[in-house]
Amino acid sequence: MGATARLKLYTYFRSSAAYRVRIALNLKGLSYQSVPVHLLKNGGEQLQDSYRAINPGAMLPSLQDGDATVTQSLAILEYLEEVYPDIALLPGDALGRARVRALALTVACDIHPINNLRVLKYLSGNLQISEKAKADWYRHWVQEGFGIIETHLARDRQTGSFCHGDAPTLADCCLIPQVFNAQRFKVDLSVYPTIKGIHDRCAELPAFISAHPEQQPDAEK
Repeated sequence: MGATARLKLYTYFRSSAAYRVRIALNLKGLSYQSVPVHLLKNGGEQLQDSYRAINPGAMLPSLQDGDATVTQSLAILEYLEEVYPDIALLPGDALGRARVRALALTVACDIHPINNLRVLKYLSGNLQISEKAKADWYRHWVQEGFGIIETHLARDRQTGSFCHGDAPTLADCCLIPQVFNAQRFKVDLSVYPTIKGIHDRCAELPAFISAHPEQQPDAEK
C-alpha cells in the first residue's frame, strides 16, 4: 500500500465521474488522498485558477500519481488498470474487454455528457427552462441510455452477478454512479430489472459502500 500513497484524487461527493474512480480505486485496494473541489461553492471551485492549473478543462475528477496528472474518468480508469493491474477490472479476452468498455462508454458518452452540471446550468440559466422541464430532460436521456444497457445486460450470456461475469468491472464502476443520479431524479428503476439487480449487489460490497457520495468527507449532511 505504501507505493500507492502518492495517489491524490480531486473529487466532489456528488460527481458521478469522480464516483466511478473512487469505486475503481477501492476495488483495486489503492490508498489515495481525497481532495474535495466543490462544484457549486464560491462560484464553482473547479473554475478557480488554482484548480485550472491542475486541470485546464476545469472538470472533475483529476488523479495525480506522483508528478503525473491524469484527467477524464475513463482515461483514469484505464490508467489504473494498466499501472495497477493486480486486481483486474477488465476481462482477460479482447471481446470481453470490448463489451465492458462499450457498456461503460454508453454511460460515460451517451448519458452523462448531456446531463452533467454545466449542461443543466445552461438549460436553466441561459435557456431559462423550468425546473420540471430540466428534470424531464434528465430523465429522458437516462431512460434512453438505460434502455440500451438493460437490453445488453438481459440478453448477453456474459452478464453474471455483475455487468460482465461474477466480479465487478469498469462497466459497474460507471453504471452504479449513474443509477445514483437516476434515483436523485426519480427515474423508475423497476423497468430495468437487470440494472437494478446489479446495483443492489454492488451496494453490498465495501468498495462501493465507501465510494458512495454520502460517505465522502465533503458530503453535505
